[in-house]
Amino acid sequence: MKKEKLAKLADELHKCTACTFRESAIAPVGWFGNPESPIVFVGEGPGGVEDDYGCPLIGPSGQLLDKALWSVKMTRNRVLTTNVIKCRPRNNKTPNIAEADFCGKLWLEKELAIIQPKVIVALGGVALHFLGNADMRITKDRGQWFKTSQGFDCIATFHPAYLLRLSGHDLVTAKWDVFHDLEAAREKVIAAAPDYQLSSEAPTNLFSLFEKRKK
Repeated sequence: MKKEKLAKLADELHKCTACTFRESAIAPVGWFGNPESPIVFVGEGPGGVEDDYGCPLIGPSGQLLDKALWSVKMTRNRVLTTNVIKCRPRNNKTPNIAEADFCGKLWLEKELAIIQPKVIVALGGVALHFLGNADMRITKDRGQWFKTSQGFDCIATFHPAYLLRLSGHDLVTAKWDVFHDLEAAREKVIAAAPDYQLSSEAPTNLFSLFEKRKK
């Protein structure tokens, strides 16, 4: 039932022209993963690689996320990943709160209403602002549990794109922070859905599942 409802929503999303972000994108980028997943990872929005392939978090950030998930015994085909913003902003600009709020209420909230996850992981500040509130800061509030406006348990951690900009001691510290946040999310999922298998035998090769879209 969830799969069918998400497929219908995906058809509607593909036709969306509700904001100017659609003008510079190949097409909206939806979600990937198991619709029955009790955990959803919410990022900011698609970059160039995501726009090219039509898959969220498939580029360098996504590849780092895959490694982080593997370290806590989760794989992309067993969880679900998505974004607040569905179309790549021109020049990869960071969407402001109003832009994220507009798109998130139009699409992400509908996704989550269908999926009904036990746990949401907000990746980075844009997702944290939308799922929490505009006063929350990723440097201050990451690792803390809160309820979203839809009543879902949510924890925020650093977006993998942030880690890619770090080096040295800062990178090591941030990686450990993400590891512990993902561990906490996994523990809460296991407590809520103990029979659900969060990982496959190997990491998911997203590039083997998606072909590059043509403009």
